[in-house]
Amino acid sequence: MTADDSYGRLDDDDYPAYTMGRAAEILGTTQGFLRAIGEARLITPLRSAGGHRRYSRYQLRIAARARELVDQGTAIEAACRIIILEDQLEEARRINAEYRRAAGPPDPPTET
Repeated sequence: MTADDSYGRLDDDDYPAYTMGRAAEILGTTQGFLRAIGEARLITPLRSAGGHRRYSRYQLRIAARARELVDQGTAIEAACRIIILEDQLEEARRINAEYRRAAGPPDPPTET
């Protein structure tokens, strides 16, 4: 790996740069919370060569949203399901917008 490759990872939201302890510290939560949302399959951390969980910035944003819902009184399983559904809705809207752009503007109404 070259120095240029290392610098490129600084902006990579998917690079698993954070240990479980550091991720929990950043989020102001516990390692147990991160394990729980992993068990609920909201996020799946990558593993280091030594088998330790590693989290990306993208995963930390998802975990922060889960923490927000749990802090509002939502059960962890329900919070994870809500986030998954929000993500699916966002993706469906994105795809729908792409289809609309590809279809072009609608034809003007014809006079009869």
